[in-house]
Amino acid sequence: MEVDLRTMIREIPDFPKPGVRFRDITTLLRDGPAWRQAIRSLAAVYRDRGVDMVVGPEARGFIVGATVAYELGAGFVPVRKPGKLPARTLRGEYLLEYGQDALEIHLDSLEGSRRVLVVDDLLATGGTVVATLDLVRRLGVAVVGVGFLIELAYLNGRERLKGYEVTSLIQF
Repeated sequence: MEVDLRTMIREIPDFPKPGVRFRDITTLLRDGPAWRQAIRSLAAVYRDRGVDMVVGPEARGFIVGATVAYELGAGFVPVRKPGKLPARTLRGEYLLEYGQDALEIHLDSLEGSRRVLVVDDLLATGGTVVATLDLVRRLGVAVVGVGFLIELAYLNGRERLKGYEVTSLIQF
């Protein structure tokens, strides 16, 4: 039986700061059948696209991305905050609302990969995923698409992803 995945996302008002409505996926994660439905639905979009590697940014992108990779029979590459990866890395900086941040990927992590899918839990303004896509592009690998469980459409993050196939299962 199909579940309305939108009903599985809990809203936490004023977290992490006043005025923000945080979309919490832990309520989806704890429901086995709904979680399976979400992952299979997201993976189904890319099943016949020859994806050989899924890339996911820290931290919830690890959960969603690794599970989608498993479902597709692909490998998984984590993109982390600076200083968290042990081998040589490529670094990319991106702007936040009040400053900047950075992400890193192992230089050799996509060697031999031809078709990469970038996956995260949520698309808001797009800063994290744009930085992740930049790292993948700089490593010379084709991006098949960008997938999310949730999209906060009112923040227009999709606008920053023109030229990519973007999939989101749940929109707010």
